[in-house]
Amino acid sequence: MSWFLDLLTQGSVAHTILIYCFIIALGMALGKVRIKGISLGATFVLFVGLALGHFQLNIDPMILDFMKNFGLILFIFSVGLQVGPGFFASFKKGGLRLNGLALLIVVLGVATTIGLYYILQGRVSMPMMVGIMSGAITCTPGLGAAEEALQQVSSMNNTEPEAISLGYAVAYPMAIVGTILVMMLVRLFFRIDPKAEEDKLKNNLQDSKDKPDILTFRISNPRIEGLTLAQVKEQFGHQAIATRLFNGEQVLIPHADTVLHLGDIILIVTRDQNALGLEQLLGESIQYEWRDDDRDLVSRRIVVTRNNVNGKRLGDLHLRSAFNVNITRINRAGINLLARPDLVLQVGDRVMVVGPIEGIHQAEKILGNTLKKLNEPPIVTIFVGILTGILLGSIPIYFPHLPMPACLGIVGGPLIVAILLGRFGYKLHLITYTTISANLMLRELGLCLFLASVGLSAGSGFVENVFSGDGLLWLGLGATITILPALIVAVIAGFLKINFFTICGLVAGAHTNAPPLAYANSIAETDEPAVAYSTVYPVVTFLRILIAQFMILIFA
Repeated sequence: MSWFLDLLTQGSVAHTILIYCFIIALGMALGKVRIKGISLGATFVLFVGLALGHFQLNIDPMILDFMKNFGLILFIFSVGLQVGPGFFASFKKGGLRLNGLALLIVVLGVATTIGLYYILQGRVSMPMMVGIMSGAITCTPGLGAAEEALQQVSSMNNTEPEAISLGYAVAYPMAIVGTILVMMLVRLFFRIDPKAEEDKLKNNLQDSKDKPDILTFRISNPRIEGLTLAQVKEQFGHQAIATRLFNGEQVLIPHADTVLHLGDIILIVTRDQNALGLEQLLGESIQYEWRDDDRDLVSRRIVVTRNNVNGKRLGDLHLRSAFNVNITRINRAGINLLARPDLVLQVGDRVMVVGPIEGIHQAEKILGNTLKKLNEPPIVTIFVGILTGILLGSIPIYFPHLPMPACLGIVGGPLIVAILLGRFGYKLHLITYTTISANLMLRELGLCLFLASVGLSAGSGFVENVFSGDGLLWLGLGATITILPALIVAVIAGFLKINFFTICGLVAGAHTNAPPLAYANSIAETDEPAVAYSTVYPVVTFLRILIAQFMILIFA
């Protein structure tokens, strides 16, 4: 059995891979264990890594450093690609207030961390406070950014960097409990009835005037008789798409020169706020059962998979004039968009097409609809993006009063490039679409490699520092950073009459904390917590990463 003992103890490639596989497999298995519906997920990889790191296994420090940084890059870049399409949209009117409140949580969290540092008169170092803060908001990318910045400072001072991941590990579990506790306290403070909140939310959604809608009208306005569709659209002055017209004899696809007559029934896709204006212009809104007829018109959902369509405007394809088909709606990442001629198409868009079956087939050839192609990850885009991100992150940025030039590093650089590619990659004709499963696979793999490496590196001092040192103090500091800022902003949001489930998503998103989101979803029969979470998550993640890095550079 000497070969087996050598495999477990001797530093080799096989030994290193064996240790990593054991840590990740055991950590992910334990992370799936749920206690009252809550689990720690991939974070358990860190705890298993800390446990094995205590025994000081024979692993080359250079390999540990490489695995940690490469895993972090994969994780960060995948997060950036995921949040990129919605990053800039989150600043628009619908998400501006939520992002403002999330920003307040971030600012209060930083202020609380700095305040506690001075209250303790430096008993806990600022790098360790940043590690505790990262754990208190469950921000693993922030921990990575802080460790990289600390490495830069330590190299300049010729000192050994502090194991701030220990503070992160101590504060992380309490962060989940503390965030859920904030939700419970807000519910008690405002005496919220979840069922009443759901009813109120449903009523608000029904009254919303900013959602796409499909309406059918019977033309009864004499002023419309004999006018073409283009002339009517000019009178209306708002965005609306006429997709079908029944003239009493047959169903047609209306064109700009289609003449309208009294009694015609027309199907229009528009926004809710336009419904009243259309009714005044055309006639009464009616209920009409439109049916697909294989001999006349059919409707099909076609997925954009052709590279040469990526980045083109819908109107430039001339599908209506060429194939007598109409584009009514476009679904992108679960969001329905109005099919405007100036809308830029991206690979992965799901396009609703109406027209004769022959025209549908021709449109399918133009757009692609090769679902198998979507399963192919954009490897070129990923590695070109990482390459560009590392170059960007290495550019020195000089700030007054800083002892050394700052840089975005291997965290900030790839993150910014990934966000920009996710939003504007189509303009460079780069395919940035990845399936949800592919993105999660890449993200979880990178996260597991990073956490396992951090655990192995810091494990030798875990018992001494946590159980014999300031572990309980770190726990209390983390709980304060978790609860205090979130509770203050949640109460403010409650006084602003923001829906309780939106507040839950806001708090979970501001802490980049998925388990509390699962708790919020379990008490809500609506997706409002997830909507609020996804609205603030991109901006908050970006800020958390940069702030953790700058706190190290400024204070350390």
